[in-house]
Formats: sequence, structure tokens, C-alpha cells
Amino acid sequence: MNRSSQHSRFVVGLTGGIGSGKTTVANLFSRQGIEIIDADEISRTLVKTGSPALEAIIKHFGSSITDAEGNLDRKQLRELVFADNAEKEWLENLLHPLVRQEIQRQVAASSSQYVIIVVPLLLESENYSDVDRILVIDVPEDVQLERIKKRDGSSETLARSMMDAQMKREGRLESADDVISNNSSMDSLEKQVKNLHHQYLQLSVR
Repeated sequence: MNRSSQHSRFVVGLTGGIGSGKTTVANLFSRQGIEIIDADEISRTLVKTGSPALEAIIKHFGSSITDAEGNLDRKQLRELVFADNAEKEWLENLLHPLVRQEIQRQVAASSSQYVIIVVPLLLESENYSDVDRILVIDVPEDVQLERIKKRDGSSETLARSMMDAQMKREGRLESADDVISNNSSMDSLEKQVKNLHHQYLQLSVR
């Protein structure tokens, strides 16, 4: 499923369900000298204290959405938006255009032979034109559920709500150009990353 992105640089969109290990895989590509652009990190920067985006969130949800220091209470926000689709849509409409704009800026400024953008909702947003390849990090759903609960301290209900808000595993795999299975050892993960790294180096020569 080759695409032609709007960027001159070869761009790989790395995605996967919550708790699949996207950050771990991205870090392994970074060790190969590849620049990583993380949509979640950009989103966190956009809502830092005093930012226009945070002010908009406070105006919409109320001041209780921040802690005593004025920082966004991300856990509370997550619980609110995953309990109400309308609120989730409002937040996405606020942040997604800003995140996409910053991703495009960072891609244009990048210098590695290809670039990986980590976008959890890449397939849900259908921004396929921004990437040349889609790389899906795949784990069984039961493993995914346990990782979310352990990582975030989330209840099973909230963890399942977050999983349900994303594309189903089968849909992700159908949309993928490449798949990394993250249900084994770190050695296996590193081997898969190195194999794809060499493939992307070849594809990026154009």
C-alpha cells in the first residue's frame, strides 16, 4: 500500500493500539539514527501551563481540570473524554489540527534518511496522505488490556473504553503496510526493527 506523502522526505507512520509498545519500538528506530516525531509528545507540549490550548480546555471543562499548580490533570481529562464521545470530539477538534501542523514542521526540518511519526490515531484520522508507509505495532487484545491497566493504573472499564475508541485490531492489520509483533522478547523486537530499518533505507532512496 505505497503512498506518496506531501513531504520530500520518506515518512513512516507508526501506529498501534494503546499499550501496544509504540514508544518502545520508536526508541529502537531512534537507536538506528532515525528521527522520531511523536504526536503525543507534541500534544503534551501544546497543553503546557499558560498555553492557548490549555486555556481553551479550562474554559470548556472548568478550572477543576487542572491541579494545584495549574497543570492539566491528564488522568481526569482522559476519564471525562472517554466517558462522553461529544467531549472527546471537541478535544480532538481543538488539538488535532495543531498537532498535525507541528508534525509537518518537524518533518520539514528533519535530516535523517527517513522519518518516523508516531501517531496513535493515524488510521482513525485517515491522514494517510502524510505518510509513505504505515507500520502497525501489534499485540493480542488481552495483552493490550493488561498493559494499559498496569501502566496507567486504569480500571478495566476505562482501559476497555480507551481500546474501544480506537480501530479494532483486525482493521489496523488490514491497513498496515508493515507489522511488528510485540508479544515476544526484546531480542525479537530488535530484530524486527533492524529488518524494517534496512527496508526503509532502501525505499527512501528516490
